Amino acid sequence: MSPGIVVVGLGPGNPDQITLEAWRIIEGASEVYLRTSRHPAVAGLPQGTIYHSFDHFYEAYASFAEVYEQIAQAVLELGRRPQGVVFAVPGHPLVGETSVLRILELARGCGLDARVVAGVSFLEPTITALGIDPIEGLQICDATILAQRHHPNLDPDVGALVAQVYNRHLASEVKMTLMSLYHDEHPVKLVCAAGTAQSQVRELPLYALDRQNDLDHLTSVYIPPLADRGSLASFQDVVVRLRAPGGCPWDRQQTHQSLRSHLLEETYEVLAALDADDMQALKEELGDLLLQIMLHAQIASEDGDFKLTDSVQHIIAKLIRRHPHVFGEITVGSTEEVLRNWEQIKREERADKLVSLLAGVPEALPALSRAIEMQRRAARVGFDWPDAEQVLSKLNEELEELRQASDAKSRAMELGDLLFSLVNLARWYEIDPESALRETNQRFAHRFAAIERRAAEVGRPLEEMSLAEMDALWEEAKSHED
Repeated sequence: MSPGIVVVGLGPGNPDQITLEAWRIIEGASEVYLRTSRHPAVAGLPQGTIYHSFDHFYEAYASFAEVYEQIAQAVLELGRRPQGVVFAVPGHPLVGETSVLRILELARGCGLDARVVAGVSFLEPTITALGIDPIEGLQICDATILAQRHHPNLDPDVGALVAQVYNRHLASEVKMTLMSLYHDEHPVKLVCAAGTAQSQVRELPLYALDRQNDLDHLTSVYIPPLADRGSLASFQDVVVRLRAPGGCPWDRQQTHQSLRSHLLEETYEVLAALDADDMQALKEELGDLLLQIMLHAQIASEDGDFKLTDSVQHIIAKLIRRHPHVFGEITVGSTEEVLRNWEQIKREERADKLVSLLAGVPEALPALSRAIEMQRRAARVGFDWPDAEQVLSKLNEELEELRQASDAKSRAMELGDLLFSLVNLARWYEIDPESALRETNQRFAHRFAAIERRAAEVGRPLEEMSLAEMDALWEEAKSHED
């Protein structure tokens, strides 16, 4: 055996699946160090070789990261001996073996020879048990890493394999992460003891993943793709196809400017669904709005301006940068403090530019929405009334000035000031004025339609009714709402 470190893979479990090269190295070594003796192949290893394991590290340290670091340091020291060291790990040394990656990194850093002897990984017997071809698409992740995420970084239109779901607690954490992307009833397949005589595959709904009693370090979970495409990648592919040669003539003709009205229209459709508290409509309208975003991103990509990933990278970086109380070490005690920090970070971002605090409020916003956003931003730096009563006083002042206005221009200006003060009052009462007015518009339309129906029932046109009669019908319609 040459000096240094030789890392060999023991295969997935059946000793017959140990490669001939690995077998000869183990057989020719006086001693072999095992990452763990808890592997089915260990019992069938060559006789005459002395075997040591690092199982004691798993009891001595609280996290896998610490365990793997200690194993790597120990193997490095053993590799410095004149006879070097043979280090054996389950499966393939470079598939799901964090300790091996760390060993290779340390060996490179100190100029120590390190060689990896390939082995059959857990993947080969697992895909055999599942009867799938990974070339058609297969995502692979470790259960412990996946469990630490709030949302899985998976494409639901591609099958995924989660390795080493070794107990019910971890299975529960994995399940909760997956449920943010897949429905609770999505079918999954539990693969137990792949590569051994006890190999078994069971299908179950995702919600039942942590209700199994036989989970161990040889357990994997396969998540089949969605029955109908539903990933953003698939959505983008459809949009690209529409814009490509031979695609849809209408979609191919669109530009950023021609799509402006569609973007605005779809935004209002989303707002209408929200106002109606209609979740089915919201689901559909959000898809329509997302289509507009995808179209703009695709046009920008075709023009060489930017890609969708650039937009996503930008907003991810911005959110992390502006939320140091979530992703950093900053501590906050209230929403108001969060907003103050947000504005401070924005000022630091544009420190080399003289930019107004209100410059980022889009002029294309509806007037009420733009007014309240400007007021909110000004309030964050202290430019605000001390309480709602002061706003009410200002409102009365603006109303009196409107009464005294003597010409159309002055009245328009004073009415604008009055509306602006009303928006300020709405902000103090924590009311979105745009939504409040939109809901009032809807109520007016509903009540007026009721008046029209009643007029038709009695056979009288509205224009022949007195104001008192219409007021009575109005109150009747209003009472039916209550």
